[in-house]
Amino acid sequence: MVTTTKKPADNNKHSETPKAAAVPSFAETAMRLGGKSEQEARSMGAVDAADEQVEELYAPRYQTTASPVHRAVWDRSLPVEMFGFNEPPLKPSVEAAEVMSHSYDIVRSHAYHKDLIDEHGKITDEVLGELGKAGYWGLLVDKEYGGSGAPFTQFAKFLTRMATVDPTIAGLASVHACIGAVDPVSTFGNEEQKRRFLPKLASGESLSAFALTEPGAGSDLTALRTRAVRDGDVYRLYGEKLFITNVRPGRTVGVVCLIEGKPAVLIVDLPETETPEFQLKKYGLYALKHAYNQGIIFNGLAVPAENLLDPGRGDGLTIAYHGLNRGRVALCANASGTMRMMLANLLPWAQFRETYGESIVKRELVRRRIGHLAGLIVACDALTEWCAGLLDMGYRGEMECIIAKIFGSEAQKEATIEISMKTHGGRSFLHGHWFGDNVHDLLAPCIYEGEGEMLGMAFFKSLVKEHGRRYFEPIGKTLHAKGIRHPNLANPAHAWALKGPLTNYAQWMLTETARLTVRGTDSSFFAGFHADGKDNARALHSLWSHFDFAAKFLRNSRLEISQVMRTHQLKLPDRQCRMSELSARVQAGVVILCTSLYGGRQSDPLTRQAADVVCSHLRRQLTGKRASDRDLKKIVSLGGHIAEGGFEQIAGIPEAEILMPYEK
Repeated sequence: MVTTTKKPADNNKHSETPKAAAVPSFAETAMRLGGKSEQEARSMGAVDAADEQVEELYAPRYQTTASPVHRAVWDRSLPVEMFGFNEPPLKPSVEAAEVMSHSYDIVRSHAYHKDLIDEHGKITDEVLGELGKAGYWGLLVDKEYGGSGAPFTQFAKFLTRMATVDPTIAGLASVHACIGAVDPVSTFGNEEQKRRFLPKLASGESLSAFALTEPGAGSDLTALRTRAVRDGDVYRLYGEKLFITNVRPGRTVGVVCLIEGKPAVLIVDLPETETPEFQLKKYGLYALKHAYNQGIIFNGLAVPAENLLDPGRGDGLTIAYHGLNRGRVALCANASGTMRMMLANLLPWAQFRETYGESIVKRELVRRRIGHLAGLIVACDALTEWCAGLLDMGYRGEMECIIAKIFGSEAQKEATIEISMKTHGGRSFLHGHWFGDNVHDLLAPCIYEGEGEMLGMAFFKSLVKEHGRRYFEPIGKTLHAKGIRHPNLANPAHAWALKGPLTNYAQWMLTETARLTVRGTDSSFFAGFHADGKDNARALHSLWSHFDFAAKFLRNSRLEISQVMRTHQLKLPDRQCRMSELSARVQAGVVILCTSLYGGRQSDPLTRQAADVVCSHLRRQLTGKRASDRDLKKIVSLGGHIAEGGFEQIAGIPEAEILMPYEK
């Protein structure tokens, strides 16, 4: 059954003070009981401690166990109202809308005149300065500190629009405001720090970055070595950071470092020029070629002690994890805009290019690609709107934002290689062609904000954490306490020792197994969606079918997940392939659920049909079924309609030049 009970308004979204984890980490316990080294167990314990600190920033109703994805899998009813919004949770800012319109016009004008890029291949300082005067860099800064206070939903949708003109400039807004210094200071800074840093970050007087990655610390953030040593009224920074986007002399950087052995964040105003204490490490980087991405070497740089973000509000890892959620949604929004640009550029070429006397746009394979690309765009729109809305409502949204990041980056990768490159053919590799000139930028999001499969395992860990803590951790602790390394329930002593925790788990299993199948979901939620025309009505009916399938799939997945945990027990952390595969399946189910609801709310028939096409594709992946003739006809028909014009998602996007045209 679907529950549609509205969540009451809550003005206390965040807890007053974060607290240390009240119970031992499930992952750390499993590591120790499973025979892992003390170092690995401690590292996982540190990661889990940071995760718990982030959780404590939120009131219980907004924490991970209350999130839409967690409830869709583990609850006995689907909270359908949490998977889509008829209206934005927060009212859009009028001031921010004006800033966005002005900023878009600035970038569009410079793109038209082909002067966005300077002689070094970077976005010009002139453009960055004009955007600062327009208020672009202060979109997510509260009005009282000089920004325009845009809700995140409004900001994320705007990034999609900006990315249709220039994905790098759209990305820099996220680097500055989501994972740069704006979010750490806004969320974890004290009032004095906010008034000192935020106005100049809002105006663009100082653009920002976040220095987290190190030569030996990427996915394993517990391997940090950069340290800050107290010296009177200052901290002196020592260490090296790597792959830091948007870093230049004079900019403001949030630096994650160790202070007395514990992760912390210092807000650092970099010197205007390099010094013996501060140097930039320059290297060749294929991706992000239009932005500055450099390493930083600190050798005793003095930073005022008052620039330390209060560790009581969150340690360095906590602060890093918090900002990454916004960055992941922004990445999905950027991918949606970038793929719109791909589609807008693909259509003129497909109409121009002829094979055997006919334009390739009339070929089924090309139309299928067009239809599939439209589906990927709509799914990214759905995830962006959904995740941004959850963040605006006050949810932590970790699992949801991971899904958006993984799907958005993988969709852009597929669109780049399987659709755009193969359709443009050899011309893709000409100098001056947008594909060949930007292919690394188009593929790199698979790594940004966490590599996809690593994030998928983090998603799985968050999904099973509470279930493991409730049912499996007591079993492991009992075995450890009794010194039982190879449990055998035929042994009366073993069975007696485990009777308590095993009884609890058996009761859960009996209850869940008794529900042999999940009942269908309530179709009344879709009854309010308008369907004008036969094709539109068919698409709406298909979307309802996808929604029903995804709801039951997610509900049934709990038994498979629990079985995997039962099978591998303390060895589960080593079963990365199984965790990754299960994680990907759950993620696909969530994308179907979210996109089907989003598509049902759309008035544009082609957008609705695109949602149907991508849901059908993901559904076949989950069931292993081949595409039917009806499936192929739908996607080819959609591609044909888009080729003929009228797809509102790409309206007004400038087309790229066709290189080396030939006489027809």
